[in-house]
Amino acid sequence: MAKQTVAEQLVETLVRSGVKRLYGVVGDSLNPVVDAVRRTRGIDWIQVRHEETAAFAAGAEAQLTGVLAACAGSCGPGNLHLINGLYDAHRSMAPVLALASHIPSAEIGTSYFQETHPERLFVECSHYCELISHRAQMPRVLQTAIQHAIGRGGVSVVALPGDIAAQQVPERAEEHALVTARPTVRPSDEQLDRLVELVDEAKRVTLFCGHGVAGAHREVMEFAERVKAPVGHALRGKEFIQYDNPFDVGMSGLLGYGAAYEATHECDLLILLGTDFPYNAFLPDDVRIAQVDVRPEHLGRRSKLDLGVWGDVRETLRCLTPRVKEKTSRRFLDRMLKKHVEALEGVVHAYTRKVERHTPIHPEYVASVLDAEAADDAVFTVDTGMCNVWAARYLTPNGRRRVIGSFRHGSMANALPQAIGAQFLDRGRQVVSLSGDGGFTMLLGDFLTLVQYDLPVKVVLFNNSSLGMVELEMMVSGLPAFGTGYRNPDFAALAEAVGVRATRVEKPKELRKALRDAFRHQGPALVDVVTDPNALSIPPKIKAEMVTGFALSAGRMVLSGGVGRMAQLARSNLRNVPRP
Repeated sequence: MAKQTVAEQLVETLVRSGVKRLYGVVGDSLNPVVDAVRRTRGIDWIQVRHEETAAFAAGAEAQLTGVLAACAGSCGPGNLHLINGLYDAHRSMAPVLALASHIPSAEIGTSYFQETHPERLFVECSHYCELISHRAQMPRVLQTAIQHAIGRGGVSVVALPGDIAAQQVPERAEEHALVTARPTVRPSDEQLDRLVELVDEAKRVTLFCGHGVAGAHREVMEFAERVKAPVGHALRGKEFIQYDNPFDVGMSGLLGYGAAYEATHECDLLILLGTDFPYNAFLPDDVRIAQVDVRPEHLGRRSKLDLGVWGDVRETLRCLTPRVKEKTSRRFLDRMLKKHVEALEGVVHAYTRKVERHTPIHPEYVASVLDAEAADDAVFTVDTGMCNVWAARYLTPNGRRRVIGSFRHGSMANALPQAIGAQFLDRGRQVVSLSGDGGFTMLLGDFLTLVQYDLPVKVVLFNNSSLGMVELEMMVSGLPAFGTGYRNPDFAALAEAVGVRATRVEKPKELRKALRDAFRHQGPALVDVVTDPNALSIPPKIKAEMVTGFALSAGRMVLSGGVGRMAQLARSNLRNVPRP
């Protein structure tokens, strides 16, 4: 019986870890691994056009499932292309294993053709990054990498020379138990006791939620009801906490809306739940703050804390809620709910007034119609830039929809690659890429991946022939827009030329039908919408220190915060406020 090769052992271990696909571009140093995938049941090789797409696609899989996903790049330039998508996955806490193939082991250190040092290059965007320099290191190095990615939430990188991948293992290695699920983390009794004291002492409590509230919707609602707390959220927390939420006061930050800013500043205890919200200029500095996070390194790095609590949100609230005294006064909560409605109603006109006759089409209108026409369980992938604004303010969460983007790393060109990974997970689920023309063209080659695998991704292209967010940044600095304009082709014609159903939309009255036709189509589709380049965004609250380095419109040209159906949701919550 033939012994296993190192490559076969690697692929077998990935399968046992739950990996279904290995995204990448083939190359000589990767050949032993790709051939092992070809001969192994339970895993597929997904051939993309650019390794950056491979990393983004794997990251999307991991974000949507919490299960390990994998990507690979050949030696030198091949694995270098992975790095941007790996940064994004790492900052999103997505468990991803990246295989960085390497030059022949005997040539390492000689400035050989295509030589780089992946064990050095990927350190900053991974929890674990090691070189396999001898066949006996397998499978322990790989297993260690997998445990880091899953256990700590993020990227692990294994660098493997092609010649070692082709070698036979010394003997068939024992199969070690692989841990593929993370535990719950309960805070210490001392931390819980102090948090109970802070809550009971406070008259006005506000909750501010991030991505860490995933899976804890019921517990957050029960706690908010007990302490009569308004609930705000960051962008990554929106999909998990805004739906079915009678305490919702909107979102804070540069893309924010509603009364979240007021609620976080007018309370006397702010509790940060599972959020690493980076914009400390939007956080108060004169109220008590407690923070709950499963990752202790997040505690206190954005604001001064009165208490840091190490634990996951759901388990912490399960322990906390029965122990705090129920508050009887709703005065603060009701005042914030009313402010929220007032704030939203003041800007609803931004996307409703004459939009069905306005050309170029308001992008707000496109996002609003898309929200209404998309499936209740759709997965939206969102390009960085103005598409983030439209997604934050117009896509309505319901507990079944998912919205992912490069919300922490802030990379361009993420939406299409992430849509590829999302669609491979479930071909029957609607996946919609909200792409800007700049991001779409940056990785345009992988539009062909949709064709190659007949992936039914729907690309809604916000085509304003410019880098809109960059133009805003220039305006803030008092600079004229320069180097931000594009001379774009007819993207619908381009899509049809490669075999994708496509429609170009230049009039608002054509939009709804174009979206419906695309969603009904069984294969990939593109809706190229020519949008108004002058549609700009500003947050609801602006201070001088918030402006520097961010996209704020000094002239406040058009949009002061259109919010889609969120105004309707806020009114519904307000109707539940008891009458005196």
